[in-house]
Amino acid sequence: MSPRVTRREFVSAAASSAVISRLPKTSFSFLAEEKVPLSANPSWKEQGVLNLANSPYAKLKNVPVHAVTILDGFWSGRRAANVKTSIPSMGKLLEVNGRMDNFRRLIGKSDAPQRGPVYSDSDIYKWWEAIGFALQSGDNSALRALVENTAKDVMAAQQPDGYLNTYYVRERAADRMTPKTQQWGHELYCMGHFLQAATAYYRATGDRALLDTGIRFVNSFLIPSYGPEADKKPLLSGHPEMELALVELYRMTGDKRHLNLAEYLLRGDSRIALKPENYVYHFCGKPFTSRTKLEGHAVRAMYACSGATDYYLETGDEMYWKTLNTLWSDLVSSKMYITGGVGARSDGEAFGDPFELPNAQAYTESCAAIGNMMWNWRMLAATGDAKYADVMERALYNGINSGMSLSGNLYCYRNPLSFDPSTGDVIRNEWYDTTCCPPNLERTFASLPGYFYGTSKEGIYVHLFHNSELNWKLEDGTPIKIVQKTEYPWKGVVEFEVSPVVPVSFTLFVRIPSWSDSTAISVNGGLPIDSIVRKKDPNAGGSNNSSSVAIYKIPKAGEYYPVKQRWSPGDKVRVEFDVDAKLIESNARVVENNGRVAVQRGPLVYCLEGLDQPEGTSLADVSIRSGKNLNAGFSESFEKDLLDGVVTLKHEGTVSKASGARSSLYFSADAPASSSSKVTLTFIPYYAWLNRRPSPMQVWTPLQRS
Repeated sequence: MSPRVTRREFVSAAASSAVISRLPKTSFSFLAEEKVPLSANPSWKEQGVLNLANSPYAKLKNVPVHAVTILDGFWSGRRAANVKTSIPSMGKLLEVNGRMDNFRRLIGKSDAPQRGPVYSDSDIYKWWEAIGFALQSGDNSALRALVENTAKDVMAAQQPDGYLNTYYVRERAADRMTPKTQQWGHELYCMGHFLQAATAYYRATGDRALLDTGIRFVNSFLIPSYGPEADKKPLLSGHPEMELALVELYRMTGDKRHLNLAEYLLRGDSRIALKPENYVYHFCGKPFTSRTKLEGHAVRAMYACSGATDYYLETGDEMYWKTLNTLWSDLVSSKMYITGGVGARSDGEAFGDPFELPNAQAYTESCAAIGNMMWNWRMLAATGDAKYADVMERALYNGINSGMSLSGNLYCYRNPLSFDPSTGDVIRNEWYDTTCCPPNLERTFASLPGYFYGTSKEGIYVHLFHNSELNWKLEDGTPIKIVQKTEYPWKGVVEFEVSPVVPVSFTLFVRIPSWSDSTAISVNGGLPIDSIVRKKDPNAGGSNNSSSVAIYKIPKAGEYYPVKQRWSPGDKVRVEFDVDAKLIESNARVVENNGRVAVQRGPLVYCLEGLDQPEGTSLADVSIRSGKNLNAGFSESFEKDLLDGVVTLKHEGTVSKASGARSSLYFSADAPASSSSKVTLTFIPYYAWLNRRPSPMQVWTPLQRS
C-alpha cells in the first residue's frame, strides 16, 4: 500500500520533492481528505452529461455517454482524431506554454514565472474534462495518465483555506477576490471549469479526488465568506460559468447551499457596483431575470443562460423561465448565424444589434457556438421541444464542427462566413494565448454520445442521428437496445432496430428536423398507427354498428414524431428525411445578405471555396443562376477522397467582369452592363473549409434569377 500523504505536506514546498516521490503511479484518490456524501441515485456510472435524474422540472433525462456507442460514420473520424491527436497534442502544448508550470512553481517544483492570462488555469481544466468524457466512452490508460500526472500538482497547489488559482497568489495575493478581480480575474470562472472537469472524470472513473478538491474550494473558501448575508462579502462571477458548475454540484451532493450560491450569482443584486457598460459586457452583476435581450460578451451570455436554465430545472422558477424564453426568441429571431454561431462583433467578442450579422467580420467564437449548443440542450431537457434540438444540431454540424481541423490539431477561434486570405488573417492555429476554444471543442466532441438520446416517462427521444448503438433502459428500468443504421447527413434514411429485453409498451419519439420538407416513416414495413378509434357505420344494422379505424399521424417538420406501440425485440423503424439541397435567404434587415443566398443540404450549411472553382474565378464576381424553381439545378456527388469524404454540390453560376464605367468606384446606374459568362460552381460543407491551403471562402452568394 502506498504511504499516506496529507494535503498539508503537499502545500509545503520544502516537503514537495519527498512527497512527489511517494505518489502511487495509478491513482490520486487518496489525496482528498474531505468526503462530502454524494448521491448514489443514480450511481456515478449512470450519470449523463448532466445529472437530471432527480431534477423535478426536467421533462427529459440524460443518457450516459457510455450508453451510446458511435460507430463508423460522419462523427467517427472526428472523435478518433480527438482522442488520438487533439487531446494528446493539447497536453504537450499546455506544458510548452507554461500552464502546468504555473502550478508547479507554487509547490516548489518549478522556478518558472507565471505565464499566460488570468484565465490560464481553465485551459487545463477543460482539457481534463475532454479526457473525462473520452474515458466515459471507454477506458484508455494513456488518457488516464494525462490526468493523473498533472492533477497531483494542481491539487497540491490548493491553499490551506481551499483557494485554488495560479494567478492571484504570491506577488498578486493582495488582489485575490477584490472587487476589481471579481470583475476581470476569472477566479470563479476557472473553478467552475475545474468542477466540471472533476465531475466528468468522476463519472468516468469513480475517482472523486478532483471533485473533493473543488468541493473544498466551494465549502471551505466561498460559502463561509461570500454571499448575501450581512457578515459576508459580496460575490460576482465576472464571467458566468460557476453557476452551471454549482447547480451540477448540487445535483451530486444535494447540498442546498450549492444551489443557493448559484442563484445568488445569477440574481446579481446587492453586489459590487459596475460601470453601466460592464453590466452589458459581463452579462452579470444585475438580476438575470431583468434581462430582456442578449448583449455583451457572447460566451458569457450563453453560459449565463445555461446556468439559469440549470437553475430552472431544479426550482421551476417562472421568472427565470420567462426570461429564458425572451432571450431565446431574441437569439433565433435576429442574432444567430445560419451556422449556429453567435457573437457578431470582435469588439468585446460580443452580440451586435438585432440583424447585425456581418460575414467577413463575424466573430462567431467557437466557444460561443458551443455555449449555444449547451444552452439549447438544457432548454430541450426542460421541454422536449424539437426547436431546441434543431438549434443544437445547427450549431454542432456547422459553427462548432468548423472550429477544429479535420486533422485534429488546428483550431478556429473565429468562424467567419466569408474569408479572404489576402488580409493575412490566419484563422486556423494550433495554439492561442487565449486558448479557451481548443479544449472546449475537445470536450464537446468527447461528450457527443451523451446528446443523442433522452428519456421520459413516456419513452425514448431520439435527438441526433448516426450509426450507433444505444444500450440503456426505459425509466421503468426495462433494458433496451436501439441500433441506428444510417449514412446521415449525406443520406436521409435512418433505420432503427428497437430491442427491449421483453415486449413492452412505450413511445419512441423521433425528431423531424425543421429543414426536412417531407419525411416518411414506417414501422416493420407499414405505416405507424397513432391511435385506433371506433366509428359508427350507418350501413351496419343491429347493435354491432361500429368498426375500428386506424388513425395515422403525418410527420411534421420541427417536431418529435411519436411512434407509440408495444415493442418486441427486433422491431424496425425506417425514417427518410428530405436532404435535398436548397437555397436559403435571410431577413432583409441583414443588410450584408440582401440579394444573396446560402446553400443548405440537410443539417449542413455549404460554402464556396476558391480553390474548388475554375482557375481564375474570383468569388467576388460570381453569382448563382436560378430559374423559377429556386431549389432545382443542384447536382451532388459523394467524394470519398476529398476532405475525409464529403458530398459536394454543383450549380450553374455566372461570372461577371466589370469593365468600362462599372470598373470605377462609383458610376451611373445606367452604365452598360458588365460582361458575364457561365460557370459551374462547386460547394463544400462549411465545416470543412480551410482544411487545404488558404483560399477565399463565402457562405452567402449573390442570386441571379433567370
